[in-house]
Amino acid sequence: MDGNGTQHSSGTTVLVVDDVAASRYAMGAVLTRAGHQVVPVASGGEALVELDVRLRDGTLPDVALVDVGLPDMSGFELCRRVRARPPMGTLPVVHFSAAATTPGDRCRGLDAGGDAYLTVPAEPQEIQAVVRAAVRGARRSTGAETAVHRLTLLSEAIVTVQTARAPRELAAAAADGAARLTASPAVVFVIGPDGEPYRGTARCRPAPADSGTHQAAARLVTRLAEGRTGVHSTVVPAPLWPAGMFRPGVEEDARLTVATAQDGRTAVCLATPVRRTAITDPAADGLLARLAQACALAAEPLLLYRVERHVALTLQHSFLPQPHKLPHLPGVDIVVRYVPASRQTEIGGDFYAALRTGEGVLIAVGDVVGHSLDAATVMVEIRHALRAYCVTESDPVVLAEQLDRMLQQYHPDITATVCLALVDPGTGRVRIANAGHIPPLVLREEGGAEYVDACGPLLGLGLERPAPTERHLDPTDRLLMVTDGLIETRGTPLETSLEQLRTAAADAPAGLDALCDVLLGCFGRDREDDIAMLALRLGSV
Repeated sequence: MDGNGTQHSSGTTVLVVDDVAASRYAMGAVLTRAGHQVVPVASGGEALVELDVRLRDGTLPDVALVDVGLPDMSGFELCRRVRARPPMGTLPVVHFSAAATTPGDRCRGLDAGGDAYLTVPAEPQEIQAVVRAAVRGARRSTGAETAVHRLTLLSEAIVTVQTARAPRELAAAAADGAARLTASPAVVFVIGPDGEPYRGTARCRPAPADSGTHQAAARLVTRLAEGRTGVHSTVVPAPLWPAGMFRPGVEEDARLTVATAQDGRTAVCLATPVRRTAITDPAADGLLARLAQACALAAEPLLLYRVERHVALTLQHSFLPQPHKLPHLPGVDIVVRYVPASRQTEIGGDFYAALRTGEGVLIAVGDVVGHSLDAATVMVEIRHALRAYCVTESDPVVLAEQLDRMLQQYHPDITATVCLALVDPGTGRVRIANAGHIPPLVLREEGGAEYVDACGPLLGLGLERPAPTERHLDPTDRLLMVTDGLIETRGTPLETSLEQLRTAAADAPAGLDALCDVLLGCFGRDREDDIAMLALRLGSV
């Protein structure tokens, strides 16, 4: 302030629009003495041209003082035109007039988008106070809008992160969110208990994954996260941060926001380039910290699920005999296929079995309802139970009843579907018991395919089971059994999918391997569930 109590404002630019040169000079002198930079123009047209030039240069004024009575357009019309252009829409406008004003004039100025109305001549202190108030109000509004915009970006990023289905997808979503929050390139690392890094990038061209650059960065992040919980931020100077993380071959300092999950084994790092001379933005740092914390919370169950999925797939592959390890069963040829779900977040309980019994060969295809490690575990139990029951029993209906009681006894909250078929290789007689599963499909040599009319309740419900359905297989016939993962598609009725499968099977070439390969090629791509398939025909005894 000066000796008269006037507050000076350095660096504030004021556009003065007045067609009277003397008035323009007088207004400019008052503002210049108060420390403002003044840009004088004589008409509305000149003001719009000046604003256009300054908009391109990034030097828009902080406030405009506009005379109401301009020669080419009114000050109200100039204000409306400025407000109509979004990049200039936040420029505060103060109307002034030396003519007598009425309440209607003031209302017109406010309705046109003006921020204040000044009657001149006025005391210098009043002019300076009006300018300061207009600038202060605009800055508050801009700051509030910026804060709201950033919070909106943060909430959108967190929602995207929380809906990610895999660690790599989460890292990519977090990188995009960090880049939008900081308007800069961003690299995100998600590191699980096994130390494997999952990386996501946005707005940058990082070095190739095989260059060792991102492995070095991941090791640094791991060291920073060791023994720490919560969220912390640090700036790593360029000599310590691998070159090329944001742009190939470029050394840059990096601001790392590291969040560690409560178990201390899952770490998330948001990395953005930073200039050493840049002024720290506490608000931006706080938003990045919140995003990093949300990422760590979302990553922990995803990484745990990956471990669970690996265990489940190991169980499935360990207990489902591989095609080349199927037991030799005299009198039949059998081909099997098992394809895990393509989606990372699905673990199924699909299975197949081919067992020798006292009355022939028992084949089975089934599916434990649900997608979890529990489903895979129960699948293993069902296969072992079926194998044990077959030592003394061959009737598929009796076997289905025994499996049903086993589930009720040990897993009362779980149900399963299964189709059991007992094949007599010598006569071609087939007895089928179906427990809520897709019925078998019989393919004849002369062409055509038909489903066996066999149905029954799911396993685990304790309901009465119908008598077995009988069919006869000729030596040239093929019997196909699949799980619904092969054909089930969200939004498509099951009847439609079954008919598509029947048609494709009928048109498939001869041979068991060819049949399975053709059907997997038609239906088995990018499935959301596991697929188990078994094809059989009579062979040499």
